[in-house]
Amino acid sequence: MANPNQWMIDPKDAVMLLIDHQSGLFQLVRDIDQPTLRNHVIALAKVARIAKIPTFTTASVPDGPNGPLIPEIHKLNPDAVYIPRTGQINAWDNPKWVEAIENTGRKSLIIAGTLTSVCMAFPTLSAIDAGYKVFNVVDASGNFSAMATDITLARVVQAGAVPTDTFATLAELMSTWNRPDAMEFAEIMKDHIVPHYQLL
Repeated sequence: MANPNQWMIDPKDAVMLLIDHQSGLFQLVRDIDQPTLRNHVIALAKVARIAKIPTFTTASVPDGPNGPLIPEIHKLNPDAVYIPRTGQINAWDNPKWVEAIENTGRKSLIIAGTLTSVCMAFPTLSAIDAGYKVFNVVDASGNFSAMATDITLARVVQAGAVPTDTFATLAELMSTWNRPDAMEFAEIMKDHIVPHYQLL
């Protein structure tokens, strides 16, 4: 499989970052329905496992009102590594988070987070400033209003982030149907992203 161009995700250079997909924060989401958001996050966790993409998760005060991470992420991607924070709102302000990413030697970050305008945006801006290429999976991130999401996308794109969606992320990481695990990707499409794909 050939490496994609600079505007696309290179699976060999990618790290999946799933930030603050927590049960409490999900209750604030109004720009996407919660079952769809949950399905998209699950899809990313599954895709990262199949594509052998290093995956890191973190949560903001999970013992408080923000609640724990949704359990499906680590259940369906047991290779994902949870990195606790010590109060930082921006995950990038946690030295252990940055160290884990640096240790992969990879420079393309796939970032999704709830809430979009904070949990997704702040690490995105910090990572770009640190020299990383960032792809924001917008429909695997949830926010308290569509207006806030629009403003956030304008902000991160201005900084150099590339917005994308869950289906496109899966397709870029999959790269070709000519692979032994292709039907595993197709199952994720059917089960979590485009249920009507099974009609094909």
